[in-house]
Order: sequence, then structure tokens, then C-alpha cells
Amino acid sequence: MSDASPGDRPEPVHLHIGREELVIRQRYEVLSIVNDLLIALWFVVGSVLFFWDSTVEAGTWLFLLGSVQLMIRPIIRLHRRVKLRRISAGTPAETARDF
Repeated sequence: MSDASPGDRPEPVHLHIGREELVIRQRYEVLSIVNDLLIALWFVVGSVLFFWDSTVEAGTWLFLLGSVQLMIRPIIRLHRRVKLRRISAGTPAETARDF
């Protein structure tokens, strides 16, 4: 149990992140969000195209495109991690965020 009373707040944690690292994190987050939106778009449109026999082939191609983009997600994360490692010179740079 803690010695702090219920009204006491813990000390804030101060993190020092370089400007370059912050810019890289933001760019990769935006890239990941755009990728996720495109994945959703391909699968939704592909699903709608499966309602008619004449558009099933186009729907299949959109499903394939969405699947390839799902493969791109870990590539984006890996590239981001490598880039952050290079600028942070060995200090842990990865967070639990999935982008």
C-alpha cells in the first residue's frame, strides 16, 4: 500500500523526445491511418460488388488489394522502428501503439 493519501497525485513523468523522433512518429502514424482506411475501403467496396454476378471479379480484386495492404501494415511498423532506432542511438524507441 502507498503512503500517499487519496487526494495526492503522483509526480508527472517527463519524457524528452527529440523533434526529429516526434516528426517521424507522427508521419508514420498518419501513413498507418491512411493505410488502414484504404484497407477498409477495399473490403467494403469489394463486399458490395459481391452482390451482383457481373461485379464479382472486381470485388475479388479489391479483396486481394486489401489483403496486400494488410501485409503492408507490419512493413510500415518495421520501417518506423528501424528509423527510430537509428536516430535514438540504441535507446528504446518503440511504444505499444499499433501504427
